[in-house]
Amino acid sequence: MNIQAILTEAQNAAYTAADQHENTYYPNSGWGACGFAWVDIPVKGNTKLGRALKAAGVSKHWRSGFQLWNPSKYPTQNVDTLEAGAQAAAKVLNSAGITAYAGSRLD
Repeated sequence: MNIQAILTEAQNAAYTAADQHENTYYPNSGWGACGFAWVDIPVKGNTKLGRALKAAGVSKHWRSGFQLWNPSKYPTQNVDTLEAGAQAAAKVLNSAGITAYAGSRLD
């Protein structure tokens, strides 16, 4: 399993999904509720996958596991757009056999 390739694919999918969402629902304004989105990866750091995520630069979650903060890196604060990206990233990770959950919150 090439974790770096999977993470790159997840980020690309997240950006594409965020861009499509933004252009579909907020084509001229960029307005919407302000917030944050992320992907939680509930895996222990001492497992093979955990060590691979750590080596790839994925941040440790403050509670447990790992977290990709704003996986789309899309330049907006619109929570709906950022969540669309997080959901796309989680879908890629899940299809690669890595359990992942998208999350978001309003600011």
